[in-house]
Amino acid sequence: MSEIEIYTIGVYGSSENSFFKSLVSNKIDTFCDIRQRRGVRGSQYSYVNSKYLQDKLSVMNIRYFYEKSLAPTNEIRQKQKDDDKLKHIDKKQRTELGVVFKSEYMKQILDNYDIDALIDRFVKEGVRRVVFFCVEQNALACHRSLVASKIARRVNKTVIHL
Repeated sequence: MSEIEIYTIGVYGSSENSFFKSLVSNKIDTFCDIRQRRGVRGSQYSYVNSKYLQDKLSVMNIRYFYEKSLAPTNEIRQKQKDDDKLKHIDKKQRTELGVVFKSEYMKQILDNYDIDALIDRFVKEGVRRVVFFCVEQNALACHRSLVASKIARRVNKTVIHL
């Protein structure tokens, strides 16, 4: 287990070239998509829409996993939106998740999720470098940081945010 390296990546603020170059330069072999919806509006980030993303990763010999059960619910997401509104912060300007979001996400999602089963799956598939993906640019403003931190603690590693 300790051979698995844990990374996170977001899409906002990247270009298609910089996004995929970051995966290659960090020798990522497994891409774990933990978004609620696997698409983005508009053309700026169309390269992370599900079909295109999976095709591109396949060509790059990077495994793709979609783990929707790690996505926050609409209710939890709404709590973060309410907190952002109260603090007059735009989602893309947020630098960290709110206390309520973190608490609800941990209680409703992570505490009920079998992290050990996911780690076992990674081990069985020979995963060495896995990146957890969602859209926010800043990892600490995204649930992927909570997921990656929990896994990193289990495998005694440090999370690297790309």
